[in-house]
Amino acid sequence: SVLVAGADFGTGSSREHAVWALKDYGFRVVLSPRFADIFRGNSGKQGLVTGIISQDDAEQLWKLLETEPGTEITVNLEDRSVVAGNFVTSFEIDDYTRWRLLEGLDDISLTLQHEEDITSFEARRAEYLPTTLPAKHLPKEEVVAARPVELGTPSVR
Repeated sequence: SVLVAGADFGTGSSREHAVWALKDYGFRVVLSPRFADIFRGNSGKQGLVTGIISQDDAEQLWKLLETEPGTEITVNLEDRSVVAGNFVTSFEIDDYTRWRLLEGLDDISLTLQHEEDITSFEARRAEYLPTTLPAKHLPKEEVVAARPVELGTPSVR
């Protein structure tokens, strides 16, 4: 569930589908010396950890995995560490994305944290201003996700 990738990972993969494909394949973390900006942003929003490691660390991990296939890699998002056998290093991730991942927050859940403020604003808003109309064609049955959705704080191993 951890992918150790080369530099510029995600270049040319600016759509959300690139992240979905990695997650659907089972990856929870990608470690790389450098990520494409849009890919990195999409990853954080979709719950995929993108940790920046040095080129030397990436090469040491590759060598370790080649000589000892199946070595477990543990990524600790709280303290930003990577452990694989006797190899230990740290990785970089911006504070905001780290916080979102640790709290299990996506864009909708962040918005819903302000639900009372939004409702209050809508109640005070002048009637002549544009508004969102109620949905007329809501499904009568519960909508089920097309693929499993994991909720909560990601635990990465």
